[in-house]
Amino acid sequence: MADEQEPFADVTPVAGGFSLPELKWRELLFLRALVPAGELYVRDPARPLPPFRQPELFPVGVRFRVERRSGRVEVRPEKP
Repeated sequence: MADEQEPFADVTPVAGGFSLPELKWRELLFLRALVPAGELYVRDPARPLPPFRQPELFPVGVRFRVERRSGRVEVRPEKP
């Protein structure tokens, strides 16, 4: 119940990255805090990032691979 009231806190570790609710992911796209870069996504440093309990989930300059799974989105940073 607490996670429903605080979606910024609903970040779950997964192998090689983390998972967040699909609704939170859509918010990031709507705000254009993350933008498509081919098949991956990158952080737009000019746009505000909503608060997260864990800082630096989306560092600037890192490309992210995204997979949707059962109402959640798994985000994994790509290795250079």
